Parts: sequence; structure tokens; C-alpha cells
Amino acid sequence: MALRRILYLLPVLIFIGVGIGLAVGLTRDPGTLPSALIDRPVPTFELPAIEGMPGEGLRSTDLEGEVSLVNVFASWCVPCRAEHPLLMGLAERGVVINGIDYKDPAEQAARWLEDLGNPFARTGADRDGRVAIDFGVYGVPETFVIDKAGRIRFRHPGPLTPDLVNTEIRPLLAELAK
Repeated sequence: MALRRILYLLPVLIFIGVGIGLAVGLTRDPGTLPSALIDRPVPTFELPAIEGMPGEGLRSTDLEGEVSLVNVFASWCVPCRAEHPLLMGLAERGVVINGIDYKDPAEQAARWLEDLGNPFARTGADRDGRVAIDFGVYGVPETFVIDKAGRIRFRHPGPLTPDLVNTEIRPLLAELAK
């Protein structure tokens, strides 16, 4: 008899559980992708420079001592091209931006930066995508704000927009520079 009551209640309990799950899911912003690395040190890495470009590449230790951005990009990425003028403008205003070139043939990456301009203080070639995976990158472009201690303080998946730069990134950079 008790087993029969449980069997009758089982669909009701499942319905309640699904309802709770949906209610919780609907309270979350679908445009926000969580990152387990916020307020944690950047992953340890050492990337070579893009062949044909000046510079020494990019290492995790290069991200300590100053507030900076890290932008993960690729020459084949259309949204990367769209955000590139914003990066150039930030670099012209003195923001330190470091680049991670994601799974890109060296000659294409070098040509892309020569044609569009190079906003990056340092650029590392992530040929196999391992460093991007360690950063938790979902796709390019993605931008991270790094504090003076080399910790990730902010992450934005997708192309930067003027509104995002003015309302979130610039104020955070100013706060972290204090």
C-alpha cells in the first residue's frame, strides 16, 4: 500500500523538482558566463612571440606589477576585427594590453596586426590553444582584466563594446590602478 502511494507521488515530486530547477535557471542572466578564475592568479604559461613580429612573446610573469588587459584573438575571427579599433583606442590612451593569438597561422596573425595596427605590449602565440583553455576561454575574442598581483579580476567573453569599456572596464582599471 505504501509503495503504491509513493508511485502516485513520484510524478508530483519530479514535477516540483523540475519547476524549482527552471525557477532558479530563469533568475540567472543568460549573457553571463561564470569564471572560476575571478580573483585567482593567471594560469602559469609561457608563449613564444608570433613569428615575424618583434617582441619576446608572453609569459604569466609578464602580467604582474601593472594593471593590464589580456585579449584572446585570432586573425580569422570576425568579432575580433570589429573590436580591434576599441583596443587600438585603449592602447593609445595608455592602457597596457597583452594579446594571446589563438590557434592562428603565424603569417596570418602577423599580417593581421600589421594591417590593422598592433595594440599589444606583448603578444604570445597560443598555437595549440592550451593557454586559452587554461584561462577558461569559450571562444574568441575574450578579454580579461589583470590586477598588479597578476590576478584575474574581470572576464568578458565576446567582442568589447564602447558601452562595456566606458561603464565597466575603464572604472575597474582606474580602481585597480590606485
